[in-house]
Amino acid sequence: MTAFSYDLLSTDGTARRGRLHTAWGVVETPVFMPVGTAATVKGMMPESVKSTGASIILANTYHLMLRPGAERVGRLGGVRKMMGWDGPLLTDSGGFQVMSLGPLRKLDEDGVTFKSHLDGSKHRLTPERSTEIQHLLDATITMAFDECTPFPAEKTVAADSMRLSMRWAKRSRDAFVPREGYGQFGIVQGSVFADLRAESVAALGDIGFEGYAIGGLAVGEGQEAMFEALEFTTPLMQTDKPRYLMGVGKPSDLVGGVARGVDMFDCVLPTRSGRTGQGFTRRGPINIKNARHAEDNRPIDEACSCPACSRFSRAYLHHLFKADEVQGLMLLSWHNIQYYQDLMADMRAAIEAGTFAQFEKNFHAMQSLGDIDPLDP
Repeated sequence: MTAFSYDLLSTDGTARRGRLHTAWGVVETPVFMPVGTAATVKGMMPESVKSTGASIILANTYHLMLRPGAERVGRLGGVRKMMGWDGPLLTDSGGFQVMSLGPLRKLDEDGVTFKSHLDGSKHRLTPERSTEIQHLLDATITMAFDECTPFPAEKTVAADSMRLSMRWAKRSRDAFVPREGYGQFGIVQGSVFADLRAESVAALGDIGFEGYAIGGLAVGEGQEAMFEALEFTTPLMQTDKPRYLMGVGKPSDLVGGVARGVDMFDCVLPTRSGRTGQGFTRRGPINIKNARHAEDNRPIDEACSCPACSRFSRAYLHHLFKADEVQGLMLLSWHNIQYYQDLMADMRAAIEAGTFAQFEKNFHAMQSLGDIDPLDP
């Protein structure tokens, strides 16, 4: 069995190229993790996800504890076995989803009591229970249970929230069952306040985790504020452990995050957008439902190798969406995941070559061009 470890292979400025070793395979970083909320990446088979170059996926503790239930997933061998995914799996702690329930939840020092959004049944999540659930799910990477501080928040509120999360992080660590090739990440909180982020980084370092996440961003503060928070947070973080920016994001967020020292990302955006007709390309996003694509025989992105681009035209995908055919959202979701994986691979190559600054400049230049002219041959 492989030990859980991280190798920092090279840097280019603050961008990092690394390799994460786990019990279920190697993860080349920087990496984007497709989100499989309910033990499935929506609209895709596991082998389709794997074909894009994805090496690790994410599943959701909150949703799986409600349906089909953590103990049932455990009896079925865990998320990986149940869904047929043969690579590493990261599970979030459930904290973000519970905090987003608003009036359906009640927070105290010990944990959170909440009502299910499915049937109104009452549930309890504590650091210990969240960690136990993630063990039952057979998460390769378990996340500490935290309170995701809302934005905007007064500094005193953000400080109290962060310190509660640090107390919960210690309890999560104490509840974690070590296994060869498995790890647990602590989550840095502190909103947009540099001193609170520094305090959080130090507290998590004292506890000791296999990796560290940056939480409480991409919650409405905007890209500029998010990047600023990364600029004062990542330099404080350990260089020999992976850094994970939770719930991010758009392609430009990924490029900016890598430029600021982040190694791991996840977001529902590629598949959620794919289901609504938005496709990501090297020249920016498109809406395949727009009439301009109705007779366009070209692929979504001529540089893409996914089935949507190598076998089908924009015109066909446009038709599928207009006809409300499921294949359309499946193909566009596949394309978007492929685009994200290609973007990460290109960034890894640029960091290795020492050309990341030029890559970043070229990326923004291409995105600003906008979609190809429908009248071009």
